[in-house]
Amino acid sequence: MQKVDFDILVIGGGINGTGIARDAAGRGYSVLLCEKDDLAQHTSSASTKLIHGGLRYLEYYEFGLVRKALQEREVLLRSAPHIMWPLRFVMPHNSAMRPAMLIRAGLFLYDHLARREILRGSRAIDLRQHPAGAPLKSGYSRGFVYSDGWVQDSRLVTLCALDAAERGAAIHTRTHCTAAHRDGNHWRVTLQDNVGMQRTVTARALVNAAGPWVAEVLGQVTQVNASRRVRLVKGSHIVVPKLFEHHYAYIFQNPDKRIIFAIPFEQDFTLIGTTDIEYTGDPNAVQADEDEINYLCDMASRYFHHKVDPGNVVWHYSGVRPLLDDESSNASSVTRDYALECDTNGAPVLSVFGGKITTFRKLAEEAIDKLQSLLGGGSPAWTDSATLPGGDIPGADYEAFLQLIKTLHPWLPDSLAARYTRAYGTRCAQLLANARHMSDLGTEILPGLFEAEIRYLMNTEWARTAADILWRRSKLGLCALGNGETVLNAWLTQASDLPQQKADFAA
Repeated sequence: MQKVDFDILVIGGGINGTGIARDAAGRGYSVLLCEKDDLAQHTSSASTKLIHGGLRYLEYYEFGLVRKALQEREVLLRSAPHIMWPLRFVMPHNSAMRPAMLIRAGLFLYDHLARREILRGSRAIDLRQHPAGAPLKSGYSRGFVYSDGWVQDSRLVTLCALDAAERGAAIHTRTHCTAAHRDGNHWRVTLQDNVGMQRTVTARALVNAAGPWVAEVLGQVTQVNASRRVRLVKGSHIVVPKLFEHHYAYIFQNPDKRIIFAIPFEQDFTLIGTTDIEYTGDPNAVQADEDEINYLCDMASRYFHHKVDPGNVVWHYSGVRPLLDDESSNASSVTRDYALECDTNGAPVLSVFGGKITTFRKLAEEAIDKLQSLLGGGSPAWTDSATLPGGDIPGADYEAFLQLIKTLHPWLPDSLAARYTRAYGTRCAQLLANARHMSDLGTEILPGLFEAEIRYLMNTEWARTAADILWRRSKLGLCALGNGETVLNAWLTQASDLPQQKADFAA
């Protein structure tokens, strides 16, 4: 058999692509992942940031999908307790939307479709006495509370890529796959970085995890036809100054049968979303429009005492979800399940259609199972009991770990200790390895952002631009609204010892 450069080449640096690269590298396959932009730059950083079963999908009888997602919640929570944690959701009851008996039945299924060890079950609450009732209009006196999980979505993607790299995978960001053709029993693939440098590599199999671009990659890059299609649905979110002081999140039912969430976000803010709108434009150029922002404000204002006004919005973001096209009549009811299609008319190419963050690990496992049956070799599936980088916190007890870091580094302000441990888990030891005083972290380039962290992100996590650092590796952009990106990009340009912004094709 002709020697090839890699066993598997993955196209796409979102949650599915990095999850697949991680799983494959951990089974002993040689892997290259290419991403045309930054990791998680598109759909995977534009989610509602929930690890959830999808309570509303029960209304569409998606019991299999909900059960699969519910099973995955606790697997994921154990794998990275620094970036994922339980969150309690309050649903104020509005009898005009759904009867209480229907909600109780749905929550009973939600509690019992999969085994729970970490997450608490649901219950009815009196909003006149519960702390979550205080910010709500007086008409809401009854409600329900249930559990799901929260995730720092773009950090999850980065940690999957980091785990893949530490298991031997080559991760190339800002690298387009411009052409791929079958050459006997392998693929010959042309890669091009963002300054035009090209490289040709060979791989025994391709994985097309390009998300909104999955059809484009098949048609224009590999010239392979697929029987599946994706349906592009735009989801937009807004961020406003925090609307409540407690730590509960809300799920609100609305007259159009849609639901929106209002979630505590980055200490000082509330995240509200999402919309579901058919999208036919360029996925690179997706933005929340005025109508969506007004819609989210109006729907939140139906519940909160404090009117949410578009003028309160400090930040908004939007992403295109590449949902598996099931020919549903409206965007909200399109399935969030996934399909894997493998073309074996020569060297295999496996394409990913649909999916959601909660099921990424299972999707990746199934994808590599399929390829393993074709490629041979490799070790068994392994990710169901593994931790992600930084997630090996003793007993998965984040609070105890935070106190340990404060004890070991008493000079570190509480706010930084909390952010570093949340972002990096046990890997914050690398960030703080040579620091004994605040001065050892270097210059504070922006509020809360010191040179030491910038260098760590650029040397370890593929960050190259201010947007990478402020909006994907962190959400520090919220503390530096205005000219924050300009200031940081100017500093990055002057710091000549940092990695360059082009892809690194070094062996």
